[in-house]
Amino acid sequence: METKMIWANLAVKDLEITAKFYSDLGFKPNGTFNADLVSFLFGKDNFIIHFFLAKQFKNAARLENAALNTGTEIIFSLSADSREEVDLWLERVKKAGATIYAEAEDFDKGYTFGFSDPDGHKFNVLYWPSY
Repeated sequence: METKMIWANLAVKDLEITAKFYSDLGFKPNGTFNADLVSFLFGKDNFIIHFFLAKQFKNAARLENAALNTGTEIIFSLSADSREEVDLWLERVKKAGATIYAEAEDFDKGYTFGFSDPDGHKFNVLYWPSY
């Protein structure tokens, strides 16, 4: 058996805010948005993240949604080609309204910072010279 694709499904409070946030960051919409979800493509391989309204997500998963203000379910890493690109991402996500949970810093051989989207989903932007 072979897995053909993998994507992420996340819960959000407001689809319009989510759509604006990820559009402002320059991510490409995945199809047409509807009343239940918005979806975006990430990276050159077009990794898909679907964002569902929290109530629908909880009903579909039959699980409680994570308390993102006190923790996280995953951190998505976005690669950058240089330290300067990391700094440009930092400016861009601040302008879009992200919360910075980790300021830009050297990390081992790389350079990184972390941010949360309007619903608390965590991302980091990382420059690693060997990637």
